[in-house]
Amino acid sequence: MPEGITEDEVRGLFSLWNNALATLDPKKVADRYSKTGVLLPTVSDTPRTDYASIEDYFTNFLKLKPQGEILESHVTIGKNWCEDVGIYEFSMGATGKKVKGRYTFVYVYEDGEWKINHHH
Repeated sequence: MPEGITEDEVRGLFSLWNNALATLDPKKVADRYSKTGVLLPTVSDTPRTDYASIEDYFTNFLKLKPQGEILESHVTIGKNWCEDVGIYEFSMGATGKKVKGRYTFVYVYEDGEWKINHHH
């Protein structure tokens, strides 16, 4: 059970996911999601509700070589969960294109670490 998490630590959880993106390995990105994680991707209208479908989404998305930056963040902390919502921007290394979007990350404490339970 976690001892608690600060707002700055919640914001730092994004870096774990963003660093996983930088590996260009869809398994490493999918590993950042909880066992019951749900991904509602910005660039797909198909909800990803299990490990295999989350990995599948990132297999294609990572071809763009994305790296994200949070532009605006609003954090809420609960017992064994936290969320970070706001605006982020991706730089696509493969094309040079920048894509701005809204995001929601809901994290849960699972198996000794914070995992993404909901991402939109």
